[in-house]
Amino acid sequence: MEGAELGIFMISACVFTALMEHPASPVLRLIPDPFVRNALIGLAMAVTAISIIYSAWGKQSGAHMNPAMTLTFFRLGKMEPWDAFFYVIAQFAGGVAGVAIASLFFGMLVAHPSVNYAVTRPGPLGVKVAFVAEVLISFVLLLTVLTVSNNKKLARHTGLFGGMLIASYITFEAPLSGMSMNPARTFGSAFLAKSFDALWLYFLAPPIGMLAAAEVYVRLRSVRAVHCAKYHHNNDKRCIFRCRFAELENPHTLGIAE
Repeated sequence: MEGAELGIFMISACVFTALMEHPASPVLRLIPDPFVRNALIGLAMAVTAISIIYSAWGKQSGAHMNPAMTLTFFRLGKMEPWDAFFYVIAQFAGGVAGVAIASLFFGMLVAHPSVNYAVTRPGPLGVKVAFVAEVLISFVLLLTVLTVSNNKKLARHTGLFGGMLIASYITFEAPLSGMSMNPARTFGSAFLAKSFDALWLYFLAPPIGMLAAAEVYVRLRSVRAVHCAKYHHNNDKRCIFRCRFAELENPHTLGIAE
């Protein structure tokens, strides 16, 4: 499920990037402003992410779709080592498979230099700025996920908060780093595009940002304030994590004050 979810996300990324950026696309002629096109890509990817999170598969797997997210929940004690390991493997495989499928069906539209398999690369301000930007957006995303998913009233809307951040990041931050937050997402594009020159940045910055956010959250509250590792837990799907979500929904039953 994790592999398929990221695969679908990458197919969507390739399709919408081609739609907005390929020279032959009518959208490019209708909307010459790159900021507006970025905003539309952001909206499309946000809808894609939200749809995956609230899908049957997303509700069951937790919809991490991101090794940095999985690593952070493992660090927080919410995942078994074996599960975390295979989540990461599946995410990387799904990222590559999604871009490969998009390339198979859309060929040169996706391979064209203006699309370049939706690859994420540092912007004109350079690698240092891109690295800092990736750390910051990853930090804010994870801190938001932890804050919202562990709030009884807001938990069911965690996917919406995540989607809004994705839309905002692609609109405003993408010119700095390409907006990845996700080693597997970047590797999927880089593998097909054979673009590995800044790959290390996207392998380091997102985990650093997310692990830092987890540390801040735990210090402000506690590790017991992290109830599960799912984006959306208000469903009847099986949970494989070290889950205490029932305590969040009904704290008085177990004598835990939230």
